[in-house]
Amino acid sequence: MKRLITKLFILIVSVSTISAADTAARYNTLRDSIIGNVTGATIPSTILDINNFGAVADGVTDCLTAFDNAISKAAEQGGAVVNVTPGVYFIKGPITFRSNVTLNIEDGAVIRFSPDAGDYPLVDTSWEGTFLKNYSPFIYGKGLHDVAITGRGIIDGNAGATFALWRKQQKDDQMLSRKMNHDETAVDSRIFGQGHLLRPHMIQFYDCERVTIEGVKIINSPFWCIHLLMSGNIVCRGIKFDAKLVNNDGIDPDGSQNMIIEDIDFDNGDDNIAIKSGRDNDGWRLSRASSNILIRNCRFKGLHGVVIGSEMSGGVENVIIENCSASGYCKRGIYVKTNADRGAYVRNIFVSDCRFGDVEDLFYITSRYASEGDGNTRFSKVSDIYVNGLSCESASAAALVLQGFEAEKVRRVTFDNVEIGKAEIGISFENVEDVTMGECHIGGHAGTPTQISDKDKIFR
Repeated sequence: MKRLITKLFILIVSVSTISAADTAARYNTLRDSIIGNVTGATIPSTILDINNFGAVADGVTDCLTAFDNAISKAAEQGGAVVNVTPGVYFIKGPITFRSNVTLNIEDGAVIRFSPDAGDYPLVDTSWEGTFLKNYSPFIYGKGLHDVAITGRGIIDGNAGATFALWRKQQKDDQMLSRKMNHDETAVDSRIFGQGHLLRPHMIQFYDCERVTIEGVKIINSPFWCIHLLMSGNIVCRGIKFDAKLVNNDGIDPDGSQNMIIEDIDFDNGDDNIAIKSGRDNDGWRLSRASSNILIRNCRFKGLHGVVIGSEMSGGVENVIIENCSASGYCKRGIYVKTNADRGAYVRNIFVSDCRFGDVEDLFYITSRYASEGDGNTRFSKVSDIYVNGLSCESASAAALVLQGFEAEKVRRVTFDNVEIGKAEIGISFENVEDVTMGECHIGGHAGTPTQISDKDKIFR
């Protein structure tokens, strides 16, 4: 028994190769660099009123042409704000952005999209990490710069009666897209859209620089709400979500860099934030990591708080999650998921001062997500994870979980200032190396040891 305990102790608590001071310095340097370099979009000074382009805010009249014309005029002028005044604007098709355009949706204004798939043409996009042609996202921009969505109004995907029902029928198309990915079929030949059931995103900016999304409320999305694909210099701030349809992820950075996500109120039917970088062959081919991401002062509610993966074949690095909290149900707090199909790496992840209520699992890293890829050898390298300040009231399944492979262990993980009120399983570490635990309390604080009492006399 003594030998077993000693072995377990060495496995869990080992001498860290990086001191606490070094970790703090790396954290502060990364944080300062992100804050200093991320600006988001430049907002133009010229304002165009959408009503001057024929928009009718009655919730029935199709306003697509009005929005298209206003955006074209804004671009022709070298940039402008297209201002949407209160009322309900029905749009039969996608709003397609151009550079130097801001769409400002005033408080009391609602942009409501058509639920008819036939209104959305094919565009270049990505679906669960595979590049293909599919229905246009409802708000879409590719290859642009200085694009923004601002205001206090509502973007309503209106997808509950149509797109939300496709999930149960999507499997064949989902697997076809993955086969094309693995077979490295030419992207121009990966044609979906009409006759297929891959749902479009609500908002997608693809290969864009200097992007801002601020203040708006997002509801009833057909799929992921905000997909930031292969883009950079992004600010997401003050957004509110009430998006509980199927797979309504809140914000998905995907092969994107240099981003601040702050002061967001999430209430989503899936992951609140899911950081990705492409699936399998497409991810390896493009090798575009998601990196330099600061997530701070957010309020989580939904399936998971912050997720990395599982489509992360381009790598994920340099992520800070700080001063965030959760209310209501949240299945997992921080969740890193990969498997032996994905390859690449997850590294330099910092979690600081994050608070959850009741969860299933508080902190979970797994290299065998969905039991996929068990016979393959494209193991992901998961390392250099630093947690300083993480708590929850209870974990109905497990508090802290690390799951690597024997051939590729999870390496260099530090836990400090962890407080968990109660947990069914406190710690479950498997195939790990160099895990350091500082001040951690699972199930409460032990306090001062009791003195010998009458009930202890049997042992004397």
